[in-house]
Amino acid sequence: MHVIIAPDCYTGTLTALQAADAMAEGWARTAPNDRLTLVPLSDGGPGFVDVLAENLDGEVHAVVTTDPLGREVPATILLTSGAGGRTAYIESAQAAGLHLLAPDERDPTRTSTVGVGSLVLAALDAGARRIVIGLGGSGTNDAGAGLLAALGAGHVARLGRGGLALEATTADDLAGLDAARDRLRGVDLVIASDVDSPLLGLKGASAVFGPQKGATEEDAQRLENALGHFASVVARVRPPARDLLTGALLKPEREPGAGAAGGLGYALHLLGARRVSGVEAVLDAVGFADLVAGADLVVTGEGSFDWQSLRGKVVVGVAEAAARVGVPVIAVPGQTLVGRREAMAAGLSGVYPVAERHDQVAAALAEPAERLADRAARVARTWSPSTS
Repeated sequence: MHVIIAPDCYTGTLTALQAADAMAEGWARTAPNDRLTLVPLSDGGPGFVDVLAENLDGEVHAVVTTDPLGREVPATILLTSGAGGRTAYIESAQAAGLHLLAPDERDPTRTSTVGVGSLVLAALDAGARRIVIGLGGSGTNDAGAGLLAALGAGHVARLGRGGLALEATTADDLAGLDAARDRLRGVDLVIASDVDSPLLGLKGASAVFGPQKGATEEDAQRLENALGHFASVVARVRPPARDLLTGALLKPEREPGAGAAGGLGYALHLLGARRVSGVEAVLDAVGFADLVAGADLVVTGEGSFDWQSLRGKVVVGVAEAAARVGVPVIAVPGQTLVGRREAMAAGLSGVYPVAERHDQVAAALAEPAERLADRAARVARTWSPSTS
């Protein structure tokens, strides 16, 4: 049997490549005659550049940027060439990632996306005419104000101090916004994101994702107010355009994906970006459609299969792609918070979590590769004909 192993990273424990290796080791232990094809994936979050670098003919450039608290960190940009010129692939998590912060440093009221702006500048300096920015896994909630500052929209001292400081934003703080937009004129700016949330509201950046980054309920409410104030100041500095057909205002804070990465999507929309599904962009880059057409089964997974997974992350993206050619897909996540009915509706033929009960989570986190391999070995007994 030909099995494609195509997981996302298991956040905080395994990269996508490590997860694929662990799954393959376990599967081969039980079904050594099956042919395994490993296809590590990403939805735009951590691992985005590494996954693409494995599959695209390009050059990986090492750069230095800053983390959410302004400390220097290494990062990479993938540069490829085509008929339209150079394309740069950027992973925002390399500068704004939650994994860059110690647990006691996770405070989205003060973390900033200045470092992501530095990565965009590096891409421009490298001659990129198309810049694809993967969003996900961030530890920031500043509406991308830090990125805007790095690109010249205003002073870092005013816009790069985190989300809560935006409650004091004035029009003068954004005096360079048009200049920042001009800097990217003629560049195809693309947001690759699994999140389609708006910037504000009950489904926005602060309310939904703030608590995951260390915000208290009070912090989340104050961040919501601060980002709302920031968006209102931006609207005064640069009034939104109108839809040519309906006459409705095109407000960037309401655009799908504006709430991604703590509102980084909002700032990129302000700069003229367009959004694509992060997982679909990666699936296209790795030629997944052709690979799955010759497979008998696809095994995917991620750290936690939950309601967010159903909104366009890797597991569901893989299921949808395989469904087009009638190939079954099963998931082996670290844990699952999704019921069987929801999983089947998403196109999965089975979900087999490593931690089947809550009291097994700690052990799974302590030995992630070993436990994932063991679970894959048990799953192979059910799905591989060679074991019957």
